[in-house]
Amino acid sequence: DTNADKGGGGNGDSDDSDDEDAPIYNPKGVPLGWDGKPIPYWLFKLHGLNHFYPCEICGNESYRGRHNFEKHFAETKHSYGMKCLGIPNTKHFHGVTKIEDAQNLWGKLQENVNKDIFDASKDEEYEDSKGNVLSRATYEDLARQGLL
Repeated sequence: DTNADKGGGGNGDSDDSDDEDAPIYNPKGVPLGWDGKPIPYWLFKLHGLNHFYPCEICGNESYRGRHNFEKHFAETKHSYGMKCLGIPNTKHFHGVTKIEDAQNLWGKLQENVNKDIFDASKDEEYEDSKGNVLSRATYEDLARQGLL
């Protein structure tokens, strides 16, 4: 009797909880916001969350939206994937998601670095008494012939 006198024995409370426990209507698969409800569809489209960007280096992980995709290049999962390939995770590889592309780019970068290293036999220059600048090989040939 005491519950009936206070407003129907708690039936009003159970109606509120039924609304919260009811499944959320989300036919388009829009992500949920901070309140647990789907975000507005216009916001979903504005942020490009309808696009998925896969990354082979991260173990074929797909990132929803351009912002999340761009952000993932600095995260540990991508860095670990690059480290496993033996490639440093530098700005040169930002935007590269395929393993083969990353390895090809790393090979080209290695060639450029090796090309820029100073080679004394090719790059060393000498100057004769008249002020002419000659390569080392040419200078030594002329010196042997006694023309300097």
